Amino acid sequence: MIKKEIYAAVEIADHEIRLVVGEFFDTRFNILRVERTPVKGVENKRITDEQDVVNGIRKVVKQANEALEFTIERVLVAIPSVDVERHNRRVNVYPESGSKRIRLSHIQGGLNEAITYKPNPELELVNVGCIKYITNGITSRKMPIDESADMMIMDVDLLYANKDVVYSYARCIEKAGLEILDICLDSYAIAQEAAVFEQTVDKYVVLIDIARQNTTLSLFTHGKLVNCEVLSDGYGKWLTSLREDYHLKDSIGFRLVQNTCNLLDDIVKDNVIYIWSELGEQKQISEKGVQEAIMPYLKAWIEMVNEACLPIIESGDVRYLITGEGCEIQSLQQLLPNFNAKATIYVPQTIGARDCSLVACLGLFYSWKEALNIRKDERISCDIYEVENAVESVTKKSAMDDEGGFTKKLKSILLNNDK
Repeated sequence: MIKKEIYAAVEIADHEIRLVVGEFFDTRFNILRVERTPVKGVENKRITDEQDVVNGIRKVVKQANEALEFTIERVLVAIPSVDVERHNRRVNVYPESGSKRIRLSHIQGGLNEAITYKPNPELELVNVGCIKYITNGITSRKMPIDESADMMIMDVDLLYANKDVVYSYARCIEKAGLEILDICLDSYAIAQEAAVFEQTVDKYVVLIDIARQNTTLSLFTHGKLVNCEVLSDGYGKWLTSLREDYHLKDSIGFRLVQNTCNLLDDIVKDNVIYIWSELGEQKQISEKGVQEAIMPYLKAWIEMVNEACLPIIESGDVRYLITGEGCEIQSLQQLLPNFNAKATIYVPQTIGARDCSLVACLGLFYSWKEALNIRKDERISCDIYEVENAVESVTKKSAMDDEGGFTKKLKSILLNNDK
């Protein structure tokens, strides 16, 4: 029987809970289910209403359980990149004097020693980042399993975040009745999904994650996450005029900007794109009206990003990689030349999750898969016997029905046409 590798990833975003269930099968990764539900218990990446968040987590898990017909018990969790610090530790590992061969247990022991480091009582370890192995004077990122050496040096990057934030997010997951498989910084997870580490061998990459309430800038170089900074403005700020002057809800304003609005003066049109009623009075707004409402805020946001990254831009070869829910605004592509370095937008290409807001959840799967190379943890997010029973149930239903639902519908249409 082929081993099932089914995992569930949860992100507590600033206005909603996101859940993605996926399966690694051979060399492929398949999305099984995506669920999301709005919440109001998060403000500036801090939990302000724990019960609201817990209820949201329970809701998305229940919806996924009902759809998949098995129970999600354990999840991978994204942690916001708040007060991130990177610390490096070097550990000397000595293989047994007999064979002097390096085994996985030596690497596991060295890593366990490295992660005991506590730089600050206000911080909590979230990720083990880049690991370099030095044996016989040769440095490599590949585990030197079965190599002979008197000593192996492990150079380990450790990524810490605000302890209170980490614990508050973990507490919500556990109060929702779930076990935590692993935690991961959202910026690190996004970098895994977007293959940022592979792009930073000889250049800097600034990852820009645009959320509703704020924007996270993460600096990567030489295959490492170096620093994170959270800016106070997100795409929600761009909707200020639509909210205050036109009294439109953020959800409506976002949809208008997302799908129906150009941002460049020479192509924007004055056609009406939305009509609504307010206190019995009919109102309308054109594409040009939406553009004029959001552009001052968008320009100010780009200037803020450019200014924050200017010292890095001046010091070397830098490019921006932009993602996050704000990139669902398709016309943002038109403003990329306004950044002070080359900028591209990253959109996930995984079938079933081609949504920029899901990029952190997708990255959680790959971060966990990477960690398994050392940890060898065989747990998955559900009970394997429940999964087998669910598959067997679906198989039996298919066997009882000689023809699939679509085939029956098509046959019915053809027979009716013949009559």
